[in-house]
Amino acid sequence: MKKIMLSILLMLGLFSTSAVAGSKIHKVVIQVSTNNPVAQKIALNNSVNLQKLYGMDNVIIEIVAYGPGLSLLTAKNKQSKRVTSLAQSDIKFSACMNTMHKFKRKHGYFPKLSEGVGKVKSGVARIVELQEQGYSYIRP
Repeated sequence: MKKIMLSILLMLGLFSTSAVAGSKIHKVVIQVSTNNPVAQKIALNNSVNLQKLYGMDNVIIEIVAYGPGLSLLTAKNKQSKRVTSLAQSDIKFSACMNTMHKFKRKHGYFPKLSEGVGKVKSGVARIVELQEQGYSYIRP
């Protein structure tokens, strides 16, 4: 019965095929390249707001941090618990290894990353790759 009703609605144009096929999957990359706590918090807020708006199953979000922005993804950052929590909520975090190597040369050790944070060879290159895959680019 449901299939018949759906077919009738489709024929009448009262339902779009996209509504039947499911929602569009939005892909978003958010760049964090500043150690400004306000900008970092905005990046996290943007990701949460996108998940709320589109639904967790309808948006793929990756936050890429490099340069001074890497501080957002470290265990010492005030937002560390929130980053870990968001990583468990399907928001991907990528730390730039180029930046981490520079940190190690200066301090003698790699920074400790928050739980759930992944690593990429180059943060800038990761953003380029994601944009080439159709990701929308956000920089708060």
